[in-house]
Amino acid sequence: MPVIDRSAAPRAVDRIRPQILDLEMENIAELAMRASSMTDVITLWYGEGDLQTPGFIKEAAKAALDDGQTFYVPDMRGLPALTEALSAYQERLHGRPFPLSRSTVTPGGMQAVFLALQLLVDRGDNVVYVEPQWPNIRHAIHVVGGEPRPVALDHRNGRWQLDLEAVFDRCDARTRAIMFSTPSNPLGWTASAEELEALIAFSRRTGIWILSDEIYNRLSFAGETAPSVLQVAEEEDLAIAINGFSKAWAMTGWRLGWLTHPPSVSEALSAMTQYMNSGTAAFVQAGGVAALEQGEETVRTIRARCHAGVDAAYDALSGLNSVILPEKPDAGMYVTFELAGEADSRAACTRILQEARVGLAPGWLFGESSNALVRMCICRDTREIAEAGARIARALG
Repeated sequence: MPVIDRSAAPRAVDRIRPQILDLEMENIAELAMRASSMTDVITLWYGEGDLQTPGFIKEAAKAALDDGQTFYVPDMRGLPALTEALSAYQERLHGRPFPLSRSTVTPGGMQAVFLALQLLVDRGDNVVYVEPQWPNIRHAIHVVGGEPRPVALDHRNGRWQLDLEAVFDRCDARTRAIMFSTPSNPLGWTASAEELEALIAFSRRTGIWILSDEIYNRLSFAGETAPSVLQVAEEEDLAIAINGFSKAWAMTGWRLGWLTHPPSVSEALSAMTQYMNSGTAAFVQAGGVAALEQGEETVRTIRARCHAGVDAAYDALSGLNSVILPEKPDAGMYVTFELAGEADSRAACTRILQEARVGLAPGWLFGESSNALVRMCICRDTREIAEAGARIARALG
């Protein structure tokens, strides 16, 4: 029997899809793992608050478990009680009807992003997206076989601004979608109603989809909600809003999100859900129902916590000559800033971690245009934010 030389055989990893091999492996979770052996670190790198999920949401999920809701949910768009609650919630929020056929429930906001991209983007297509941007969006475009095409926000007079003409000029015959986050992660920049109307008008002229990640839309400091594409798009416009329960209801670990989409793509999304994940756990969805129906006070509490966290961070950092702060963000749970003379955010975050024991997210993860920025999550007790600022001040001398 011939002897096979296994030393010359390729490794299994060499036989997986190129899009997966090309993925950047460094991310915020990896940075946190590297620092796991360090003591007394104030961890402000994750997009996650410090409040536990409210009791009434947990009790709803427990009751569903006790009621035996541990089987498949037959309707792939979601538990009927949750799609009905989503319809009523969005009608209240946006002041217009939302039929049940416009909502599809997903196991997390990230799954909602991926489902929307899988619905639209084929190999060879491109997606124009606005950066600085949550890195998962860029990588998700890449994973489905699309070409991520960034357009950077302008930074003028301390404020971030969208150049719509630059976005439109970046599109071509292979562009399937324009994608952005409003309010933005990491900046808190928020698209205006006029900008959203211009994007929808462009979509109607060109047939290019508009994908709006609105997971921070309830954390607007100017009102109950930030402007939404759902307020300006008609039912069958080529527009999809991506949302989830993680931020405004303190449910990051629950993995529960949703898409709001044209009614005519509902069946296609149901079929995709069947083949991608076979739906979301019924007892998790029961928690979502409770969040939507009873959670407005929770939303107000978290929004106020974020607003106070922004003020605390600016109070702590604004007097430091080595810290360059833009104008305060319009929304969200982050403050971004630069260190004077430090263009490499990876080095800046490493220095602050080692010398101040404060964990921040480096801006290079969010795109080339934000390489000099660092991101601080401020959805925390203001005393912790103040202590983090004091440590940074001491470390920077």
